[in-house]
Amino acid sequence: MTSLPTLNGIDGIAAIYPHRPEHFSIVRPQIEQRAQLINTWRIEAGERVLEIGCGQGDCTVVLATAVGNEGSVTAVDPASLDYGAPFTLGQAQAHLRASPIGHRMTFVQADPVAFLRSTTQHYTTAVLAQCSWYFASPEVFSDILVALLSRADRVCISEYALTASDYRATPHVLATFAQAALECRKPESISNVRTVLSPARLRKAAVAAGWTAKAETVVQPPQGMLDGRWEVSWVVSRDFEEEVEKYVENEREKAVVVAARDSVRAASELVKANGDKVRTMDVWVAIFTA
Repeated sequence: MTSLPTLNGIDGIAAIYPHRPEHFSIVRPQIEQRAQLINTWRIEAGERVLEIGCGQGDCTVVLATAVGNEGSVTAVDPASLDYGAPFTLGQAQAHLRASPIGHRMTFVQADPVAFLRSTTQHYTTAVLAQCSWYFASPEVFSDILVALLSRADRVCISEYALTASDYRATPHVLATFAQAALECRKPESISNVRTVLSPARLRKAAVAAGWTAKAETVVQPPQGMLDGRWEVSWVVSRDFEEEVEKYVENEREKAVVVAARDSVRAASELVKANGDKVRTMDVWVAIFTA
């Protein structure tokens, strides 16, 4: 009989998530960070959870572990099923559905607001885990929160905090603004950073939608989480520089993006000079109730 994963067994959850064997050390910290969120939000066994912006399902699989066989997770994402690498959304979601806890997960490819307006289901908890920066505009986040108000008892949100408790995460913070300065000048973006929303802006949007702030904190992600390193690598790459030349025509605006890129490079060099590596920035974690 196959043993089922538990929140205390990060290795067991990570083993379920799709990955190549040589990439387990990359996947594990991602899963550990999602478990950090679920523990902070106090997701309980038996809950009916709605996850918005599930992507390949790294948070979904941890949520499914937390809710147990009596609970369920409905995971919604508007992206095409052939989006993503090294596994597409379709491949990753099919892999998770075939896992020992796959029956706890239901994946839905749909616009979140359209889904919320069409469903009659009610959920104990709605989750948005580090997905708001993928939205096309701040209005999308606000519209989702308004639509959620009649569909969930509470909403749990996490997003990068734009702060660096550890100086090694400073390049990641700076890289976010460099990317945002470029992406906001594109007619359409497929970047990881499409709309930058700070914790203060997210909180304000939630309250304006009718939610009440109950708890919030800022945490450091696991040291092995590589998101910060990936974003910094992109910003200092030649490809990023070429996109700046392509999309930013105004010379004053271009100077801002280039200066932001240069600050990322300089901050990264300071980290490297101390014999360290870039870390991922702090994460803001919050709970709101209806």
